[in-house]
Amino acid sequence: MPVTDEMVCFSLYSAARATTQAYRTLLAPWGLTYPQYLVLAILWHEGDQTIGSLGDAMQLDSGTLSPLVRRLEQAGHVTRARSAEDERVVTVNLTEAGQALRTELASVPAQVAGFSGIRDDAHRRRLIAELHELTALLQDATSQTTRTS
Repeated sequence: MPVTDEMVCFSLYSAARATTQAYRTLLAPWGLTYPQYLVLAILWHEGDQTIGSLGDAMQLDSGTLSPLVRRLEQAGHVTRARSAEDERVVTVNLTEAGQALRTELASVPAQVAGFSGIRDDAHRRRLIAELHELTALLQDATSQTTRTS
């Protein structure tokens, strides 16, 4: 048995890659990447967002997020606009085409859940809670380590 089979970190890495691949396959007909889909999902559920708030939600810096949003804009799914009050602030808005994708892609999360063996909403909520807890613990531990270094 490979040593990686006993490593939590590798199991998480492997699951994340498999999840991304499942989304990549399902989103391919629309020419969307998984991160682009996540941006759209945030906009569908939360409404217009600044690049900063999208970055916070996705845990990405603006240098990574801006090109991703630019590609969504080039595809006609979003628009970007600088704030009149503060030119450093860029707001991202869904276009009509971007809003229409919500209906077209509505079945994607359920398909991925089905592929992954998530049986019901309670199972999904438990898994999400465990992953959120793990994420918070690791972020807290690494921030403490960084502060003491």
